[in-house]
Amino acid sequence: MIKSIVPVALVAILIGAGTARADDGYPTYARVDYVLGCMMSNGQTQDVMRKCSCSIDEIAAHFPYDNYVTVETARVMQDVPGERASLMRGVGWVKDLLDQFRQVQVAADLKCF
Repeated sequence: MIKSIVPVALVAILIGAGTARADDGYPTYARVDYVLGCMMSNGQTQDVMRKCSCSIDEIAAHFPYDNYVTVETARVMQDVPGERASLMRGVGWVKDLLDQFRQVQVAADLKCF
């Protein structure tokens, strides 16, 4: 009986480790994704990695993760051609949220870069 419980517990721990979150709610994979994108835009050096990491830390401190997910979804949808995606382009609250994110991102970049 105990032998069958150990693998189940190990799987549960591994699943939980893949979705670890900081106190601000940003999971590790979201931070890594942001840093990789930032590095692709700004250079792939240790210095740029530190600056990009600082930037996402600042964003996470001032922009809730749920809003970040909405912003990322809106960005993807706005780039998709077609009628369904056009619904995301004309929504006022989406534009407002994107503007709010841009302001937070600019402030973070000014502090970190």
